[in-house]
Amino acid sequence: MRYLTAGESHGPQLTVIIEGVPAGLHLTVEDINEELTRRQKGHGRGRRMQIEKDEVQILSGVRHGYTLGSPITLVVVNDDFKHWTKIMGAAPPEEDSNEIKRKITRPRPGHADLNGAIKYGHRDMRNVLERSSARETTVRVAVGAVAKKILSMLGVQMAGHVLEIGGIRAKIQSHPSVKEMRERAEGSPVRCLDPEAEPFMMKVIDEAKENGDSVGGIVEVIAEGMPIGVGSYVHYDCKLDAKIAAGMMSINAFKGVEIGVGFEAARNPGSVVHDEIMWTEEKGYTRKTNRAGGIEGGMTTGMPIVVRGVMKPIPTLYKPLESVDIDTKQPFQASIERSDSCAVPAASVVAESVVAWELANSLVEQFGQDRMELIQQNILKHNEYARGF
Repeated sequence: MRYLTAGESHGPQLTVIIEGVPAGLHLTVEDINEELTRRQKGHGRGRRMQIEKDEVQILSGVRHGYTLGSPITLVVVNDDFKHWTKIMGAAPPEEDSNEIKRKITRPRPGHADLNGAIKYGHRDMRNVLERSSARETTVRVAVGAVAKKILSMLGVQMAGHVLEIGGIRAKIQSHPSVKEMRERAEGSPVRCLDPEAEPFMMKVIDEAKENGDSVGGIVEVIAEGMPIGVGSYVHYDCKLDAKIAAGMMSINAFKGVEIGVGFEAARNPGSVVHDEIMWTEEKGYTRKTNRAGGIEGGMTTGMPIVVRGVMKPIPTLYKPLESVDIDTKQPFQASIERSDSCAVPAASVVAESVVAWELANSLVEQFGQDRMELIQQNILKHNEYARGF
């Protein structure tokens, strides 16, 4: 499977075309809108979340609630575009118009503005920031909703939550089930599983907002039910952990990713890093622990997939950092754009979507591509084989 997104932050709409989704998957607008609503929630979100409610339109690839096997087109209309029609319109502006005069020439530190302007030769950096905006993750969450429907039919369940915001870390003695994790995260304004840490996270976010600043954090995604041996050790670009890591790092403002114990593996001896193997007639091969995060040698072990991502503080600040005007070369304070003081709770939803896509894509690729029922049958046969191996 593959997908391609298009659209700008303040453009008329965001569009994604998904190719390769098997036929026979039950899929409705409600399935996708539920995920889009989750992305817009979270303590610390900015005014745009109140301005427009994201809702999807399914324009192709689905008939009477089921996928056809043909490309799926999803569209999310930007209601706010009516205020940006002249600034973001496709038609050439009139000479000396306000749209030309309002060009952005002051790159914001921490953004794609300057690098993108140099790469594509844009003297108006709105051409860069409109596409590099995290607004694009809206349709990536829509894609993730499709992937989650595939996973649910194949026996895989997943959930995400926030581990840390602004230096406040949740204390989790033992991970609950994916179902319980999802319920607890949905009931928290910061998607945190630790009720004691939650108010402190909210306080850090509020203080950052009052100071015109922003805070980042760490999110975690867990998926249960993946068969053993999904992925590959044969080629670098077929390793499942490599694909997941690339997907996580493609999320706006993400600066690090780890699987399982991650960087802790560098600080501990091998005897407390690797997972000992067990076998029972009932379950087949299992592990005593899951320090590898469900992946060894680029392939699934059958244990839960555990992925964490680090999100830096949003660089769009109401207390702007210094920059240099590309026209005058004079120092200025960077331009202020509408933004959030913290988007870590929303980022956990985006991270879920990214991981869901990579898992679903690997399952479809490995166990059949045309019909959901064939993929289900092939996975059942594979699991029986693995238990008796």
